[in-house]
Amino acid sequence: MDKKIYLNNLYDYYGGLFTDKQQEYFEDYYFEDLSLSEIAENNGVSRNAVHGQIKIVEEKLLFYEEKLKLYEKSQKIKALVQDLDDEKRNKIEELI
Repeated sequence: MDKKIYLNNLYDYYGGLFTDKQQEYFEDYYFEDLSLSEIAENNGVSRNAVHGQIKIVEEKLLFYEEKLKLYEKSQKIKALVQDLDDEKRNKIEELI
């Protein structure tokens, strides 16, 4: 799986665990496709500061998933429910 997609998926699960600034930098970089320089200029900080915070978020996302495995478990559950009828599958997918 593409690293960017994987990190975005992990962020869906663990994004709320980061500071507001970390969330803003990560979302600007990965969702809005802004460059590090653009994010730095918009926030009045150095490019290096933005890069450092994004790297921290990336590392923590991987760490959280390694320990908690929420994304991995949800993918396994989704694969299992594919054999259920539509009504049951939809109810389970809402919970995931």
